[in-house]
Amino acid sequence: MIDLELNSSIDLKREGKSFYWASFFLPKRYKTNAGILYSICRYFDDIADKYNKDQTIYLKNSIEEIKNNKKNKVNIFLQKNKINNVIFIDLIEGLILDQKKPRIKNEKELIKYSYHVAGTVGLMMSKIIGVKNIKAEPSAIDLGIGMQLTNIARDVYEDSKMERVYLPANWIPNISLKNLNNLHELSLEKDEIISDAIHKVISLSEKFYKNGFAGLKYIPLSTRLGIFIAANVYRGIGIKIKSNKKKYIRKRVYLNSFEKTLITLKSVFIFIFIPFMNHQYQKIRDSLPNENL
Repeated sequence: MIDLELNSSIDLKREGKSFYWASFFLPKRYKTNAGILYSICRYFDDIADKYNKDQTIYLKNSIEEIKNNKKNKVNIFLQKNKINNVIFIDLIEGLILDQKKPRIKNEKELIKYSYHVAGTVGLMMSKIIGVKNIKAEPSAIDLGIGMQLTNIARDVYEDSKMERVYLPANWIPNISLKNLNNLHELSLEKDEIISDAIHKVISLSEKFYKNGFAGLKYIPLSTRLGIFIAANVYRGIGIKIKSNKKKYIRKRVYLNSFEKTLITLKSVFIFIFIPFMNHQYQKIRDSLPNENL
């Protein structure tokens, strides 16, 4: 049923630019499996995003297939890498939420959604790159959530064209879907309300990135730098968006190669001093039922 080829040669340079950039800093044995995990997640993400028709039935059938068919390619890959398939199912359930043209109500809902579609990926990736200590799992989840919050801040306009609104409703009072997907400038007041909400998402992401960095000490040295660079490159997108001050930018913000190079060099320099920074994990979200699987 699932028409998926598991390989690590998906066009990461085009489809996953930040992951592709950071993958140069991963040892080959980890890079291959990380690429396969990325290709699996990308496959289901594309199913959820690239079709006009509601894909709920397909996604629910995929859950049953992965749970019950031991010969399923995804199931085999997850078991091989000691990833509980419940975590992957949490991811698909997040994609099912996307089919319902979501309207996020508040910060708590925003964090829960971000766990489903990205915190799960952080948790699975930690298994892929050889993390053994269970204390790392909250940080792995929070790093994924932080990166998803960056995604949400970047893609407000594109998401609104699909009738999806991830900015919490209580952050954008009196803002309609039409306001969000209007290509033309709004009133200064409405433009600032949307921009302020986007900046709040980025500020929230910073808390989750810091929690992610608190778990770096649990990551094997051979893969630690690659993860740190990937997180900082993604984080750089949010920083660039914030530089636009009170302007609601409707074009997707990217980092160019020069900007990525600067962030990478800075990350390498900071990485040297990470053992002395003593990042502490802060409880900033509710506990999740599956985060210790």
